[in-house]
Amino acid sequence: MARDEFELESFLPYRLNRAAEFIALRFAAQYKARYQLSRPEWRTLAALGSSGRSMTATEIGAHSTMHKTKVSRAVFSLEQRRWLKREEDGRDRRFEHLALTPAGEQAYKELIKLASRYQAELLSMLGTEDMKALSAGLRAVERAMRKSVAP
Repeated sequence: MARDEFELESFLPYRLNRAAEFIALRFAAQYKARYQLSRPEWRTLAALGSSGRSMTATEIGAHSTMHKTKVSRAVFSLEQRRWLKREEDGRDRRFEHLALTPAGEQAYKELIKLASRYQAELLSMLGTEDMKALSAGLRAVERAMRKSVAP
């Protein structure tokens, strides 16, 4: 392929990654300033809070597409804050069930308010029509993702 036949600016993975970074970094600046959370810590807290149940580190990694070492560090940090507790699996000691503590649940509730305000800010930036179009496009990508991993 000749160099001029490929337009990086039109390449969907490149565009999606740039857009995701722009959006994620703006939100990260808000929760970092207010709660001193890293992105993996936020994602771990959000996975646990939104699930409403305990999860294993493997489940958190799959839910948030984070590598196990990032999940492990985030779990350790959230445990140090007393926002997360570990419980050994009674049947298999290799697994731990992770859950938010009452303090972690309170932090999650505060953070989802921050997330809701950020979502409204994005809606204001993009406008209703573009937000609907973006959501429809993302649903199509997510459907394709599910199909590609289905047995």
